[in-house]
Amino acid sequence: MAKKSKTLYQCSTCGHKTFKWVGKCSQCREWNTVEQYTVNLNHTNSVGNFAARSPVESLVELNDVSTDRAAHMATGIKEFDRVIGGGFVVGSTTLLAGDPGIGKSTLLLQAAAAIAKTGQKVLYATGEEGLEQIRLRGSRLGISGDRIFMVGTGNVSEIAAHMTQSDPTVVIVDSIQTTTHPDLDSPAGTVSQIRECASFLSHCARANRAALVLSGHVTKDGSIAGPRVLEHQVDAVLQISGDTSAPLRMLHGVKNRFGPTDEIGVFEMREEGLCGISDPSQAFMKQRVKSVSGSAIAIILEGTRSLAVEIQALVTTSSMTSPRRVANGVDISRLHLIVAVLAKHMKLPLANHDLLINVTGGLEIKEPAADLAIALAIASSLMDRPVISTVAVAGEIGLAGELRSIPRADRRIFEAARLGFDNCLIPSSADDTGSHNSVKVVRPSTVLEAVRFALESSSVGVKPEIEVEISSS
Repeated sequence: MAKKSKTLYQCSTCGHKTFKWVGKCSQCREWNTVEQYTVNLNHTNSVGNFAARSPVESLVELNDVSTDRAAHMATGIKEFDRVIGGGFVVGSTTLLAGDPGIGKSTLLLQAAAAIAKTGQKVLYATGEEGLEQIRLRGSRLGISGDRIFMVGTGNVSEIAAHMTQSDPTVVIVDSIQTTTHPDLDSPAGTVSQIRECASFLSHCARANRAALVLSGHVTKDGSIAGPRVLEHQVDAVLQISGDTSAPLRMLHGVKNRFGPTDEIGVFEMREEGLCGISDPSQAFMKQRVKSVSGSAIAIILEGTRSLAVEIQALVTTSSMTSPRRVANGVDISRLHLIVAVLAKHMKLPLANHDLLINVTGGLEIKEPAADLAIALAIASSLMDRPVISTVAVAGEIGLAGELRSIPRADRRIFEAARLGFDNCLIPSSADDTGSHNSVKVVRPSTVLEAVRFALESSSVGVKPEIEVEISSS
């Protein structure tokens, strides 16, 4: 029988299909994202036929559904289990994404070893590295390799066959971008291959009652490589980030059907692998230099964890018509908002100054409660007056210059007291019913009041060329 095929075109961003090539996708409106691929019409191992060959399941009333299979299987890595919600769930699919060289394979191999120590069987399929490379990494990490079974292939049919024969508890595929389906003629990494392979492996894992873990790369803009629909196909999406030249790594929960989605795990890359950090606040502030301008401490929340992070600002006179605004670790649009408020309500001359913001440690802050720390760091750098070293802050800034309420003020104050800060600035509208004897709680209502308190005791004077009064109304 002759092999029949059909040529289609698919958007690499949204997955929209068309029968002809177009320069602009009609769905997501992105340019130059439509790619050609070929579909084999003689499907013998496709997901559709896999499902068709499976017996039809009988209807079950919701109250009769057993949840024993949905129990979490802990990996033994505390920070990893915190983010995933206690461990992997049998029959689920988890996607671990990150930049090349960030530590995805290292973390997965450590998780595989921890699970294998409990007596569970782990299947590790790799299409990126040779088995010798993985064995060398395991030796460096001190992993024996018992009950970890390796297969060096990216063919999903072969992986599914090994999954059925060996009956593992956990299946790790490194990475999804290197897998191929035999019924598709397109190369590995294309939209059609990624989507078909992920769907096929998910069905097989569910049928074999195994937890499937996929490793995936990210693009230059930080999004997960492949179609957006891939994130909808899996049950959990974890993203590991950080500066590859620095030791700290952050593991974020982007999506999780069985646990929280706002948790963060902090690791440090060492010779023995990725080691969890139980006190991230100390790690973020380990290299903090006190009594220097342009630095402020923000108390933020990441899931159930409160963190103290240092936010740095550098304000310099600009030689360009349009001053630069650089934000590393914070949203650039949020930075523009804060700059506009400071210029309007504090009369700070920022229109002719370059402004650079950095969050130390490589952490990405999305919480608006970091607004006040950013504003203090900017004012401190502009005036060359350090923020009081014993002050930690948390507050969202409104367009009228007011400080808006923040959630869980008690936990932020407790974290500031635990780290030894004498003063904690929170908005006057924030709810706080607890008693804090070891820290003074200051409640400013505007950003101007907060700046006056945080900078007025500084010994360094205002720059002569900047005439800004903050000590009186």
